[in-house]
Amino acid sequence: MQRPPQEDFSLKETNPHLGGGKVTGDKLTSTYDLVEQMQYLYVRVVKAKDLPGKDVTGSCDPYVEVRLGNYKGTTRHFEKKSNPEWNQVFAFSKERMQASGLEVSVKDKDVVKDDFIGRVVFDLNEVPKRVPPDSPLAPQWYRLEDRKNDKAKGELMLAVWMGTQADEAFPEAWHSDAAAVSGADGLANMRSKVYLSPKLWYLRVNVIEAQDLMPSDKGRFPEVFVKAILGNQALRTRVSMNKSINPMWNEDLMFVAAEPFEEPLILSVEDRVAPNKDEVLGRCAIPLQYVDRRLDHKPVNTRWYNLEKHVIIEGEKKKEVKFASKIHMRICLEGGYHVLDESTHYSSDLRPTAKQLWKSSIGVLELGVLNAQGLSPMKSKDGRATTDAYCVAKYGQKWVRTRTIIDSFSPKWNEQYTWEVFDPCTVVTIGVFDNCHLQGGDKPGRDSRIGKVRIRLSTLETDRVYTHSYPLLVLHPSGVKKMGEIHLAVRFTCSSLVNMMHMYSQPLLPKMHYIHPLTVSQLDSLRHQATQIVSMRLSRAEPPLRKEVVEYMLDVGSHMWSMRRSKANFFRIMGVLSGLIAVGKWFDQICNWKNPITTVLIHILFLILVMYPELILPTIFLYLFLIGVWYYRWRPRHPPHMDTRLSCADNAHPDELDEEFDTFPTSRPADIVRMRYDRLRSIAGRIQTVVGDLATQGERLQSLLSWRDPRATALFVIFCLIAAVVLYVTPFQVVALLGGFYVLRHPRFRYKLPSVPLNFFRRLPARTDCML
Repeated sequence: MQRPPQEDFSLKETNPHLGGGKVTGDKLTSTYDLVEQMQYLYVRVVKAKDLPGKDVTGSCDPYVEVRLGNYKGTTRHFEKKSNPEWNQVFAFSKERMQASGLEVSVKDKDVVKDDFIGRVVFDLNEVPKRVPPDSPLAPQWYRLEDRKNDKAKGELMLAVWMGTQADEAFPEAWHSDAAAVSGADGLANMRSKVYLSPKLWYLRVNVIEAQDLMPSDKGRFPEVFVKAILGNQALRTRVSMNKSINPMWNEDLMFVAAEPFEEPLILSVEDRVAPNKDEVLGRCAIPLQYVDRRLDHKPVNTRWYNLEKHVIIEGEKKKEVKFASKIHMRICLEGGYHVLDESTHYSSDLRPTAKQLWKSSIGVLELGVLNAQGLSPMKSKDGRATTDAYCVAKYGQKWVRTRTIIDSFSPKWNEQYTWEVFDPCTVVTIGVFDNCHLQGGDKPGRDSRIGKVRIRLSTLETDRVYTHSYPLLVLHPSGVKKMGEIHLAVRFTCSSLVNMMHMYSQPLLPKMHYIHPLTVSQLDSLRHQATQIVSMRLSRAEPPLRKEVVEYMLDVGSHMWSMRRSKANFFRIMGVLSGLIAVGKWFDQICNWKNPITTVLIHILFLILVMYPELILPTIFLYLFLIGVWYYRWRPRHPPHMDTRLSCADNAHPDELDEEFDTFPTSRPADIVRMRYDRLRSIAGRIQTVVGDLATQGERLQSLLSWRDPRATALFVIFCLIAAVVLYVTPFQVVALLGGFYVLRHPRFRYKLPSVPLNFFRRLPARTDCML
């Protein structure tokens, strides 16, 4: 596979004309100061009065048509109403204006041909300008005119002004580029919107015991367990060890619950009467609204809950019978944990669920989504390739979605958003998608991913505006592909430098994660449940933020096996260890006197440090300080971005990529699966050998004193006694000097054979002899 040129995937610094150019020093002054200003003509159609009847019945079904050159927008129509109210706003982009006049017509809806009632015409050169924070322009009554500019019956209340995308009317306005979009659903799907993730809680169900159970078969020992269901999450305890009608468990079950709590927690106590047959001994439903909430590790009070049993009587009618069986539990909503719905490496929020435990914010993140360039065509419409792109940005609980720009490979959004920042070590994620729901209806189409960008706030300098064009890179089964570039402006403003510096000394997660930690398997399961809940809730919003969008932004599936990612992580480890390896090689050169002057200087330094050991730590820290100051000249000036070489995406084998995109469980033919399984076995065999070698070295250390080899242990024990006496008599500095000079001795005093201690260690026994 041919390697794509690396420069295509690089980050590019830009110099856009932000905020209309109003710059004072480093600060920009307009409300939308991180985006380029876009001029729009706004028309607010409020209402009409005294409209004449045009039908045979003398009634009127009015609507308004706003026309500017080739662009035309219409309001909804009213049945038989001469004084209608619309209160709709239309926005026409100044870039696409091809006319000098605006025509606002009132028409009567008819079956065959709509009747013209009257119009108002505006000269665009006389339209006033408005820039927030100016007050909104007050609408005025205009007398309708006929096509000959003579007065007609009826009046129309309008407001017409020139403004920018900072206008309050902009988000809800009908846009001139939406003319091809059909239906109210399609229009709603292309507007910008702000969403909030649901408030998530961990629900801890501590099942303690049950009393007075009534199994149907009294002659056997019951094998009882408890099954708990919350929404689509189902967990169960182990079978109780004491097989009686008063079983005990004392086991924790963890769930994810989202406010508002819609479904109760349903518990059923069941008896395993046969291998695949369970009998329900009793049920209870617990509404979460009444469950205790705790903020720390102090246990909440336990409670006894009555179990209800459903019995079937004649006529197949179900009747609830209350009986004496009870279950003892401790149930609480955990407010001291942060519910992980993102990958921990890219978390945008680390606060606990309970608002009482939140610290004050440390600053503000501002993001300007400017434009995109060179987007790939994502679908075909009317026989030609097209893309209808929109952006989604996620930070903390707040998701934002820009408006959709219709049929453009270089869309301009110029929308600005703001978030409060509570922790600098967090990541904002920006994704670009192709909108496949502009024609309305419930079509099963999925919004296609174009690419995403992650920016870690801790890598940004405060109060600096970063304007860069980020490559949108997506991995396909055919290899990595650049889908275009997105142009962003980012600014992180710090409100309290002391608070931000203090955050670096705090635990990354809330303290409950360390006092009562959850297991790795619990965290994986709970994260999966949390992402499912978030995607389900956001897909029910209006307009919906669809499941495939939410899952892509939250990196669902990033934990799946990938040969490419495994190689990348191995090379990352080697990159980390390369510094230690380099130091080892340098020290080996010193010991072998490759550069005699350097070796003599190291001898002198070693002599000074042994004679004055109190200088060792100050020397190390001073050296680290000088390295840090030296590297400051070459500090990174750009935010990090997706690196194809680091990800091993630029030279991945096609079969490895095909395996990465395979479903779980696999959908590939048996021979391919067998080949991949054999490859995995060979890799696992090498790992197995390395792990075995590590275990062997550890067991040799243990066998020094275990008398497994009596002669070797006897030698070692005698050596330890002699060493203790010698070291007690000899000053430590003398021992250190002799040891150091021995290690740094000249090559003519060295042998090519391994040293005596190494020979002795390699002869020690390990437990490999006991392995089958």
